[in-house]
Amino acid sequence: MSKAYESAGVNIEAGYEGVRRIKKHVESTRRPEVLGALGSFGGLFDLSSFSYKEPVLVSGTDGVGTKLLIAQEMGKHDTIGIDAVAMCVNDIVVQGASPLFFLDYLALGVNDPEVVEQVVSGIAEGCRQSGAALIGGETAEMPGLYKPEEYDVAGFVVGIAEKSELFDPANVSEGDVLIGVSSSGVHSNGFSLVRKIVSEHGLKWSDTFEGTNKTVGEVFIEPTRIYVNTLKPFFPTKKVKAAAHITGGGLIENVPRMLPDGLGAEINVDAWEVPAVFQWLVEKGNLTQTDLYETFNAGIGLVLTVKSEDVEEVLATLRENGEEPAVIGEVVAGSGVSFRGAGV
Repeated sequence: MSKAYESAGVNIEAGYEGVRRIKKHVESTRRPEVLGALGSFGGLFDLSSFSYKEPVLVSGTDGVGTKLLIAQEMGKHDTIGIDAVAMCVNDIVVQGASPLFFLDYLALGVNDPEVVEQVVSGIAEGCRQSGAALIGGETAEMPGLYKPEEYDVAGFVVGIAEKSELFDPANVSEGDVLIGVSSSGVHSNGFSLVRKIVSEHGLKWSDTFEGTNKTVGEVFIEPTRIYVNTLKPFFPTKKVKAAAHITGGGLIENVPRMLPDGLGAEINVDAWEVPAVFQWLVEKGNLTQTDLYETFNAGIGLVLTVKSEDVEEVLATLRENGEEPAVIGEVVAGSGVSFRGAGV
C-alpha cells in the first residue's frame, strides 16, 4: 500500500476490505439483465429482453439529508441506505416507471469497512424492496472534507415505463379524487428542523420517546417507505391518473406537481390520523399548520389522483397490497393546495 497516501489519511486497504464486505449485499440484488461483476468501471444492464412498444427511461437522484447525522450519532448505519434508495425510486415510480438499476455514492472521512458494509446492506435492502439491481457505486475516502466519523450517501436510479402508461398531470380533471397512502414516519425530509427541536428540548437520541418503548432516535430514524409495489399494479390499468411523492416541501409543494395549470387541490386534514411523531413535533416545536404541511409529510407519503368512479376499486387494490389508504380530498379549480378541517 502507498505509504505516502496513507500518511495523507487515505487507507487503500480499508477500501479493498469494504469492497469484499459488500459483495454479498450487492449480489443479493442481482437481476438476470445485469452483465458483468462488481468492480467494473461501469455497470452493465441488458435491455434486449424487454418488450416495450415505446420504452421510456426515467431517472432520479437524491440523498438522505441531515437524517444522516442522527444515524451517525446513534452509531446505527444499516437503515440509512434504505432511505437513499427510497428517495430515488419513489420519485420515478410516481411517474409510472419500474426501477431497473441503482448506483450509490458513499463519501467518508475515514473508510471504516464495517460502516461501509452496514450502509450498503441498507442500500441492498432498499433495492430488493424496489426490484432494482445495485450494479455499481463509489466509495470515496476524503479526510479533511469530512470528519472521521462523518459520511454522506446519495444514489441514482434508472427505471423504465411504457410511454402510454406514464402517469400524466394532463389527464387530471376538476372533481378527481385524491387518495393518500400512509408514510412510515418522517421519512427523509425536514430533519434540520427535527434536530433543532430535539436539541432545544435538551433531548438525547437515546431518550425514550413519549408514549412508546422506542428511543427518540429509533422513532426518527425509521426508514422511508418504498412505494414501488404499491403503484405497479396500476401501471397498465389507467385507474391512477397521476401521483405525488410527498417529499421535501410536504403536501403543499408536492401535490401541485401532479396537477395541470388551472387546477389545485383541496385536502381534508381530518381524513386521516396524523401519527404521534408529527403531533409531537407540532407541540414541541410550536409549529403552525403551514409548518407541518409544508415541511413534513404529516403521515401521507404518497398521493394518487383518481376518477370518482374508480375510487373504490383503487382503495381495494391498495388494501389488498397491505396499504392503509384514505380519501383525503379532491381536485378543484384554481392553484396550489387549500386545507379544510381542524387538523392537529
